[in-house]
Amino acid sequence: MSAILIRGCDAVVTMDDAGTELSGASLLLRDGVIAWVGRDDAPGAPEVGDTEVIDGAGMVAIPGLINAHHHLYQSLTRVRAQGQGLFGWLRELYPVWAGLTVDWMRAAARAGLAELALSGCSTTTDHHYVFPNGVTGVLDAEVDVARELGLRFHPCRGSMDLGRSDGGLPPDAIVEDTDDILGHTEDAVRRLHDPSPGSMLRVAVAPCSPFSATRRLMEESQALARRLGVRLHTHIAETLDEERFCRESFGLRPVELLDALGWLGPDVWLAHCVHLNADDVGRIARTKTSVAWCPTSNLRLGSGLAPARELLDAGAVVGLAVDGSASNDSGDMLAEVRQAMLVARGRSGPAAMSARDALRVATRGSAGCLGRDDIGSLQAGKRADVALFDLANLAYAGAEADPVAALVYCRPQRASYLFVEGRPVVRDGELVTADEGEIGRAARRLGRTIASEGRR
Repeated sequence: MSAILIRGCDAVVTMDDAGTELSGASLLLRDGVIAWVGRDDAPGAPEVGDTEVIDGAGMVAIPGLINAHHHLYQSLTRVRAQGQGLFGWLRELYPVWAGLTVDWMRAAARAGLAELALSGCSTTTDHHYVFPNGVTGVLDAEVDVARELGLRFHPCRGSMDLGRSDGGLPPDAIVEDTDDILGHTEDAVRRLHDPSPGSMLRVAVAPCSPFSATRRLMEESQALARRLGVRLHTHIAETLDEERFCRESFGLRPVELLDALGWLGPDVWLAHCVHLNADDVGRIARTKTSVAWCPTSNLRLGSGLAPARELLDAGAVVGLAVDGSASNDSGDMLAEVRQAMLVARGRSGPAAMSARDALRVATRGSAGCLGRDDIGSLQAGKRADVALFDLANLAYAGAEADPVAALVYCRPQRASYLFVEGRPVVRDGELVTADEGEIGRAARRLGRTIASEGRR
């Protein structure tokens, strides 16, 4: 693998423990890692030699953003159920998703991953829990797409086994048999999971939610994940409807239920965590459980404002996520960073979250959700995942006082460059690993087909 020198950046935001930011600085990417980072006038600054040189003048370099929760298959079902909260939204969309095919998954994953990459996101999860009528191959399809586009990928083998006839929310046609779920999940982990340093592909075990997964599935899933040495993921405490369901079905609040099921710990990250009391916040922090915060999705569905500042102050790890494109209607990770900052301020006041706080949540915080210490910062020895944004863009005009804050306060722009494992994924604002136009055309064609078949 050839070396790449990104030279003369206006700012390099390292996201190291000290929050170091460097002006007039460069990064050397070699063999998938950051070989050097520092000011251009520092002793030991690298020579050009035979490396490819990227001119960083006028640019801000940040660690590649990390998306801690997603549903890629939803990329073809945007702007549905516009006036619904979570449960009504799900009831309207479950029949649509019952038509999921491998071709749908492939087109949706290409669209969703491309959108993330163009917003500076180098690593993403995907929580895929819909396997209607025994459909197979969808998880492998999205893994193939992630490899094609060059993103670091953490697919979560999701599952639902509690159908409507047994008191759950989803229709019976899209739930699976519990034993089949456990067998297929173990197979996915054994075939796909790569625990090695710098891994591009890691798999998690991820039953969907308390209202779509049986107690047995939750308990046996956590036992399976721990036996295989992989992480656990689920949705929790997203809405008051869910809280009522848990109280009526189990006599416990959602986080209390997870605790009783053995679902809190440093190998677990939870999506949403909107409706938490002080005891919930304390449990999450004490057990070193992580949280994937989804501010836009929570606003779109009217779910509420997650207590991100309270979780951070309690010592919990908080990462950031766009969530699925049917409840966000976008997959722009930089836009999500801006939204996170604004939501935290709207809930807790103007000092609740700075631009740099929000960037840290979307880098170091999300890396913590995924149990990774090799990504999320620009430091020598870390993986070479770097996003560059051009300050010459009109959106940043007048923001010269603080170009780093400009990335978050101002209108989000495309990344000019994105490197993942030292390889270019975006160059000059364009995908280099796939044809963006073809991805969009394929997604629109299939989206029209889904709509015309009346699956609304």
